[in-house]
Amino acid sequence: MPSLLDELSAEMLPAVEQEMHAAFEEGFPAQFGLMHSMLVYHMGWQDIPEGNATKGKRIRPLIVLLSAMAVGGDWRLALPAAAAVEFLHNFSLIHDDIEDKGDFRHGRLALWKKEGVAQAINAGDALFTVAFLTLQRLADPLSAQTVREAYQVLGKACLNLTGGQSLDLDFEVAKDIGVADYCTMIEGKTGALMSAAAELGALVGGGGTEKQSALAQFGRYLGLAFQVQDDLLGIWGEATAIGKSTESDLVAGKKSLPVIYALEQNEEFKRRWNSGPIHAEEVGKIVADLDQIGAKDYTQQQTDMFTHKALDYILYLPSDNKAVLALKSLAESLTRRRA
Repeated sequence: MPSLLDELSAEMLPAVEQEMHAAFEEGFPAQFGLMHSMLVYHMGWQDIPEGNATKGKRIRPLIVLLSAMAVGGDWRLALPAAAAVEFLHNFSLIHDDIEDKGDFRHGRLALWKKEGVAQAINAGDALFTVAFLTLQRLADPLSAQTVREAYQVLGKACLNLTGGQSLDLDFEVAKDIGVADYCTMIEGKTGALMSAAAELGALVGGGGTEKQSALAQFGRYLGLAFQVQDDLLGIWGEATAIGKSTESDLVAGKKSLPVIYALEQNEEFKRRWNSGPIHAEEVGKIVADLDQIGAKDYTQQQTDMFTHKALDYILYLPSDNKAVLALKSLAESLTRRRA
């Protein structure tokens, strides 16, 4: 039997997809056909292998719409904001794949791998612009002041998002990175856009300053929990579920939360990590060391803590509101996921 979250998702997500198509086709210059085709490919709208989900989960636009409904607004009025958030998220994915040299995205070649770095950078820049143009579609039913505030929320999120990515890249070569540094990085890289998604929904839904602030914090902590869970799955997840080898993060030298915790807690682990790259044949021992140090348990505890903090910020919203219940279910499902 479908859950309440499933029922609302089934209604909302097709509407988001329709809004994204409309906004994209309305504003895109017809003469730039190659750019158009690259973005249609990246968004998962063409060359779709049978049975393969190429669009991603569309979590962020769903948060926008559920947040609008949670404060008593009409979620349909928030569709342009939801589409804009998803476009901005995908801009970041295009650039992230280039910077991380990630060959695949949603089971297909990443755009840079398919079309080259230079063209992928151009495509990402275009999608960034499309995101902000899409926000203008809010103008018809909403006040100019609300639209200006929406631009400000999304603009700040983008600045924090790119700042977090900059820190992430810096951490690859920096030696002394602590848990506090890591939290600052993921607040930007992952927390910023989820926070903006929830805040935009509350803004468009007419929730007022207090509810906007509360939902922004809900999104912020949900983003932190989501990223920490990603780090856990990157080492202890099932490769078939997460779509990549669980050796890859360690071999790549990624300073995820379990690794940073172990570096702070254990000098022997720190010496080995700093002595050079981890080889594939060493991964089993490294994972065993992380387990012994308590890194897995610590990471799970952090996921749970951030999830509880997120839920605390929506406790005072009406408990009989379907969207509030769905946001709670979404938070719990994201941090219990296996992929």
